[in-house]
Amino acid sequence: MGILIIEDDRAMREVLAFQVGEVVAGEVDSATSGEDGLRRFDPTRHPVVVTDLKMPGLDGMEVLKRILGRAPETLVIVVTAFGDVQVAVQAMKAGAFDFVPKPFDRDHLHSVIRKALAVASLKTRVTELERTLESGERTLVFTSAAIAETARLVDRVAPSDATVLLTGESGTGKELLARRIHARSPRRQGPFVAVNCGAIPRELLESELFGHVRGAFTGAVRDHKGRFEQAARGTLFLDEIGELPMDLQPKLLRALETGSVDPVGGSAPRPVDVRIVAATNRDLAVEAAADRFRSDLFFRLAVVEVRVPALRERPEDIPVLVEHFLEKWGGGRRFKVAPDALRALRSAPWPGNVRELENACRRFCLLADEGTVPMAMVQDVIQRTAPAARTPSEGLVLPPDGLSLRGLEKEVILRALQLNGMNQSRTARYLRIPRHILLYRMKKYDIATEGTVPGEDGGSA
Repeated sequence: MGILIIEDDRAMREVLAFQVGEVVAGEVDSATSGEDGLRRFDPTRHPVVVTDLKMPGLDGMEVLKRILGRAPETLVIVVTAFGDVQVAVQAMKAGAFDFVPKPFDRDHLHSVIRKALAVASLKTRVTELERTLESGERTLVFTSAAIAETARLVDRVAPSDATVLLTGESGTGKELLARRIHARSPRRQGPFVAVNCGAIPRELLESELFGHVRGAFTGAVRDHKGRFEQAARGTLFLDEIGELPMDLQPKLLRALETGSVDPVGGSAPRPVDVRIVAATNRDLAVEAAADRFRSDLFFRLAVVEVRVPALRERPEDIPVLVEHFLEKWGGGRRFKVAPDALRALRSAPWPGNVRELENACRRFCLLADEGTVPMAMVQDVIQRTAPAARTPSEGLVLPPDGLSLRGLEKEVILRALQLNGMNQSRTARYLRIPRHILLYRMKKYDIATEGTVPGEDGGSA
């Protein structure tokens, strides 16, 4: 949660930015004039704005009116000259949240900023709950900056009709984000229709997407509306779009470009009013370069591309996700995971991402007695997440599209640590390297040492 400061005096602007930064956990952005402030203002990033009232050009009162006209939920704090109470009163009547007189008292400024941030946070939470109740949107649970940025981007494009392509590994929550886009769009009163392009047989997929007319093929005893028409005035989510057969891709491209569909066996196109959100765990740019996916369709789908990070890239989300899933699947019973077991969960590779973590928590709720989930049960689940080691006789299979050697080495170290119970000495012997080399690699790749065991002898390899 960031704050925008609008102040034309450089010294005052720097003092404000420093003192506000002492309170704000997020970014503090600065603008040098009213005009500059309006250009920089972003409602998704700046729920709180601090502006001087007396500035050359566009003054603070006009800035206040324009910001509230654009985003009425924004909390605007005005800075006034000492004794200029009447102007401050006018600003409050115009919708300002509070005012701070110059020269301002540091503690008073902090108090006003904290109060504004608390109100802004409460407003955001209430708005999210209202949207969730209205649309059936599932809660996005996170604490990481990575997902915060992803959510910010999704929320920014949601009010438009732009086609969005969600990319990332399976199980990262792409459908959850697609539903968030729908719930925060003007189409939220319309249907959200999801179709998995990889789960429907080729001979049925065309009819499933575009519909068919009676008699189009054997068994077509009546007209059938495809998913495009079912999603009219709503959102169509095309999951696993990378699995769409090549011969159907031109038809999908035409539907996106013309806003109409050609039912199987039909004689005329039917107009459709639908917003498209697609998702894939493939790199469609690579697929297009290899002629396995139409490049024109890729560009049409990726008007806005949003990458969803893997769970191993944001381990700080694991504790809150575990708490959420234990409550979700606990059936009214209360569960918790001990700190050492939680550290082990944070260090696991989770190739199946959030979906796999949720299944693990569901298993805990089914098998554990109410209370603390035992470490043995956590270790058993973690062992299941680590794929069996490949024997030398099986050889090494390299992907044709290339790989990241740095990422591969980090993944090997993470999995080796997990396989050896986070014991550094055993892990070093398993990898056949000196322990100090392992520690160097762990530091190089920012692999957290919290929860790892130095060695059986307390420190030496």
